[in-house]
Amino acid sequence: MKCPTCKTHEQHSELDLHAQGFNEDFFTCIICGAMWSVNHGATRMIRDPQEHSFLESVGDSVEADDYGVAA
Repeated sequence: MKCPTCKTHEQHSELDLHAQGFNEDFFTCIICGAMWSVNHGATRMIRDPQEHSFLESVGDSVEADDYGVAA
């Protein structure tokens, strides 16, 4: 899953909460420390380390294997 703050695809720790019909999954980015929840396709930020910054991610980071090799 991609972090909504730093846009990395690094591994995230996950916390599952289940109690009497309540079911929620929380994700934490190990790179920037952001915490979010995804429910019905909507992402809700719980902890945003860049909350007071006027900068935001401009695009997705590209890795070397994202490009096709022309033959």
